[in-house]
Amino acid sequence: MIFTETKLKGAFVIEPEKLEDPRGFFARAFCQKEFKDHGLNPNIVQSNVSLNFKKGTLRGMHFQAAPYQEIKMIRCTRGAIFDVIVDLRKNSPTYKQWLSIELTEDNYKMLYIPEDFAHGYLTLKEKTEVIYFVTQFYQPNSQSGVRYNDPAFGIQWPKDVGIKTLVDKDKNWPDYKS
Repeated sequence: MIFTETKLKGAFVIEPEKLEDPRGFFARAFCQKEFKDHGLNPNIVQSNVSLNFKKGTLRGMHFQAAPYQEIKMIRCTRGAIFDVIVDLRKNSPTYKQWLSIELTEDNYKMLYIPEDFAHGYLTLKEKTEVIYFVTQFYQPNSQSGVRYNDPAFGIQWPKDVGIKTLVDKDKNWPDYKS
């Protein structure tokens, strides 16, 4: 596996190291030892799947609040997403900065998202499926988020796709208070 740290400390893009032959390729999608060797938490307790029917569906920006913060590992297994994370760690040099990456069924990349980051994505294709691996059990009372268009972050979503599907919960998060 190839681990590349992003500009947001602790967030990594993880790519499979493909062993190719005439049949196709074989690669490790997850390895507890390799995660530990890179100082990352490999303790997955839950796996979730999200199917999005329409291109232009926005989900996010979500996180679990203390004391139930979670690390997420996100992979797009069908279709494509414009995946976004925001650093909400108040003592971080990249506090309130955001990062985006395109995750697709063809690039096999995974995004490792540390605790205290908000996460969301916009689907770039119809029938897009996303798998989440998380290090904390879901706690409904700890569910929180920030608005996808909050001026505190200035996230630039792809204009060519547009946001066509957005639920009220994600549309109505209050302005972020630092």
